[in-house]
Parts: sequence; C-alpha cells; structure tokens
Amino acid sequence: MVNNEEILKRMQQNNARGEELVKFIQQELPLIQKAAAKAKSEKLAIEIKEKNQQLKKHLEFWKNRVIELEVMTGLKQYPLPSDTNKVNITAKEPIQNAPVKVSSELPSNAPSNSGVKQDQPKKDANLEKKEAAVAKKEKGPKSSKPEKQPASEEKDVNVSRLDLRIGRILNAKKHPDAESLYVEEIDVGEDKPRTVVSGLVKFVPLEEMQNRLVVVLCNLKPAKMRGVTSEAMVMCASTPDKVEILTPPSNVVPGDRVVCDEYPGEPDTLLPPKKKIFEQVAPDLKTDGNCNATYKSALLKVADKGVVKSTTLTNVQIK
Repeated sequence: MVNNEEILKRMQQNNARGEELVKFIQQELPLIQKAAAKAKSEKLAIEIKEKNQQLKKHLEFWKNRVIELEVMTGLKQYPLPSDTNKVNITAKEPIQNAPVKVSSELPSNAPSNSGVKQDQPKKDANLEKKEAAVAKKEKGPKSSKPEKQPASEEKDVNVSRLDLRIGRILNAKKHPDAESLYVEEIDVGEDKPRTVVSGLVKFVPLEEMQNRLVVVLCNLKPAKMRGVTSEAMVMCASTPDKVEILTPPSNVVPGDRVVCDEYPGEPDTLLPPKKKIFEQVAPDLKTDGNCNATYKSALLKVADKGVVKSTTLTNVQIK
C-alpha cells in the first residue's frame, strides 16, 4: 500500500508542475494575444481590401453610367487639362500710342458766319396741317397685331414618353479607348442596327452579350462616348454590387415596344434634353419582389407576350 508520505510527495510534485504550467502560460499569454491580434488585423485588412475593390468597381460603373446619361441628355463632357496642355500667359508691354496733335485753329480760307443773316421761309400753318392729314391717310390705319396662338398642351411626364423597345445584340466588343465600356450593334426593328455604348464590362462577360435580347431606350439624343456615337441605352437592374440586363419575355422580336398599360401613350420621337424627361421618370423604374420590371408598381410588358423581368434582382432600381 502507498503510505501517506508518498501521497504527499506526489501532491507536492503535481503542485509544482501546476505552478510551472501557470507560469509558462503567463509568459506565453502576451505572445498568444499578440498573435491573435495580428491574425485579426490581417483578416480585417483583407476584408477592407475586398470591400474597397467592390466599391471601386461599383464607382466605376456609376461613373460611366452618369457620363452616359449626361452625354445622351446633351451635357457636354470636357477632358481635364494635362500638364502638356497648360499655357503660360505673360503680360505684354502696353502699346504706347503716339500723341495726336489736334489743332483748334480754323483754316484761313474757312467762311465765317458772322454778320450773315439767313432768312428761313415760313410755312403756312394750315398748309402744314393739310399735308400731315394727307400723309396719315396714305399711310393707312395701324395694322392690328396678330393674336398669339395658344401653346399646345404639354404631355404628361411618365413612362409612355420613353421609346422602350426590344432589341437583339448582333455584335458586342470592347470599346477601343475605354476598358469599362462595350460597343454593341443592336437590331431594334429599323432598317439598320443602332450603335450603343454600355458600361457593362465589369458586370456582364463579353460572351453573354452576344446575340442577346435586351430592352433598349431608343429616343435619347445620340451622343459620343469616348469617340463612339451611342444611339440608345441598354436597360438594366442594378445594385451597388450587381448589374443585370433586363430579360424580355419569350416570343418577342426586335422592334416590339415595351409598354405600361396604366400609362398609355405614344413616345416622343426624341426626348428634349433640356426638359430631362428620362431623369424625371427613372426614379420610378424598379423591379418588384418577383423580379418584374415596373413603373410606379405597374408592370412593364410587351403586349400579348409577357412581362419584362430581371434575372435575380428584386426591389432595385432600373437604369
């Protein structure tokens, strides 16, 4: 049997080991805490970097989108001046004009009016009145001003003013002078396809752009974007992190009009840039909870063919 002395000895040994273990942990604890803090900061740095990349990507998209809308609504874009284009303007020395001498003396042969009395014949007062009456009669009565025609009533500003049509992308390629832009040739049911510039490079792969049915806004003013004239705009549902091209219903053909039954009417031939019709309508273009494209909660559709939709995005803006 184990006697009490051995038990006590073992207890003392275990106690000593425990104290050594506690001492070791106390020594290592700052290093453990430091390592944990470093790992946490590295993880946080990675998360921040990823978030910055997402924000940068989204900012680039909206920058291109704003430029696209500004250009199409008639707002000119001016490139920032580079150092090589700066012009140093130096003050030129003022030109000293030669003094001009003006003589106040009259020529010696100038005739003098002094002492000469000129008789002015007086007209008869009655004769003057008769002449004035004859002249007035010959002139005739004052012509009355034409009445102003009342101005035609201004159309309501709603989605019916937008010429939204189904289009098919026949060809898409990257813009030669802008990495974030595509240049597409889109059939919208006219004699020839329209050239459209879209800032979708970072959101839609090039292969997904080819031979694709889309919804196109066709009555914005054509405008150059980085040297290429854009004649329409591809409509998309978008969030800060994701952009989806709107999907038309099946059985549509290029040229089919996208309408809203609650807001009937014919679209403008060309939206007047100064009146900013699209900018007033755009805030009410959204997808609903079922991915349907809507204007003020009313469905956007192709008559007798179905509703325009987004692929996955719900309750987001359409632009």
